[in-house]
Amino acid sequence: MGMTLFKPVAQRLLQAAMVALLVGTLCFFMTRLLPGDMAYRIAAGRYGYDMVTSAAAEAVRLELGLDRPWPAALAEWWGRLLRLDLGVSQVTSEPVLREIARQLGPTLRLSLLATALSLLIGPPLGVLAGLQPGGLLDRATLGVSTVLRALPSFLLGLVLVLLFSVRLGALPAAGHDDHGSIVLPALTLALGMAAVSCRVARDAMVRVRGSAYFAFALTKGLTMRQALLRHGLRNVAAPVVAYLGVQLVVLVEGVVLVETIFAWPGIGHALVHAIFGRDVPMIQGTALVLGLLFVLFNALVDAACALIDPRRRP
Repeated sequence: MGMTLFKPVAQRLLQAAMVALLVGTLCFFMTRLLPGDMAYRIAAGRYGYDMVTSAAAEAVRLELGLDRPWPAALAEWWGRLLRLDLGVSQVTSEPVLREIARQLGPTLRLSLLATALSLLIGPPLGVLAGLQPGGLLDRATLGVSTVLRALPSFLLGLVLVLLFSVRLGALPAAGHDDHGSIVLPALTLALGMAAVSCRVARDAMVRVRGSAYFAFALTKGLTMRQALLRHGLRNVAAPVVAYLGVQLVVLVEGVVLVETIFAWPGIGHALVHAIFGRDVPMIQGTALVLGLLFVLFNALVDAACALIDPRRRP
C-alpha cells in the first residue's frame, strides 16, 4: 500500500518542482524582454509616475542590481528557490511570500466558489438534457453553452456588471468590502466552466441512457429516477470530474483577468500590477504559486476520479 501511494505522490512532487523551475525561468526572461526601462517602471511603482526622475531610476538600478548579467541574476533566483525564498518585492520591499500569503486566501475562495457554482449549474442541466437528446432543453443548453464559451471572460464579466450592478443595482460592481462582492467574479468564472461541464454531462448521460446496464435496470422494475440515482449519476460524474482537470487551465487563466476586472485582491490581481511595475520577484512568485495551484488541483481531481471510478485506482 505504501509503495502504491509513493509513486503517484513522487510524480506529483516532481511535476511541482518542474513547474516551479519552468514558470520562474520563463517569467524571468519574459519580464526582461518587455519594452521600456525596468528601473524607471519600478521607481514609478514606488514613488508614482509624477515623482519619478532619472536620478530615482538610476538609484533603483544600483540598489537592485538590475545592470547585472542575466545568467548571474537567474542563478541567484534558482538558489533562493532551492531555499524556498522567493525574495523581496522590488516595489513594496515586502517579502514576496508574505505578499502572496495575504493574496492566496481571496484567490482560493474565488476559485472554489466558482468551481462549486459551475458544478451546481452545468452538470444538472446536462443530465436533464441528456435524458431527452434533441429535445427543447438539449437544444437550448447547446445554444447557451456555445455563446458562453465564445464570450471572453472579461467581456462576460462586463455584461454581468451592466446587468446586476448598473441596471438592477443588486450586486457591487467591484471591490471586496461587501459580502456580495465575490458573487459577480465567481459567476463570471463559473458560467464559462459550466458551459463545458454541461455538455460533458449531457454526452455522458446519453451514453448511460443507451447502455445495456441502464436498460436492464429499467427492465427489472426500477423507475427512471431510481435507475438514474443508482446506476446513472456515478457513471455521469466520472467524465465530468475528469474534465475538471482540463477546465483548471481556464480557471487559472480566468482568475488573472477576472480579479483585475473586479478589483478582487487575489494573486491574479497582484500579478497584473507586478507586470506593470516590472516587479520581477512578485511576477515570478505569483506565477509560481498559480502553477503550483494547478498541480495541486489536478492531484485532487485525480483523487476524486479514483474515488468515483475504482478502475482508475493504482
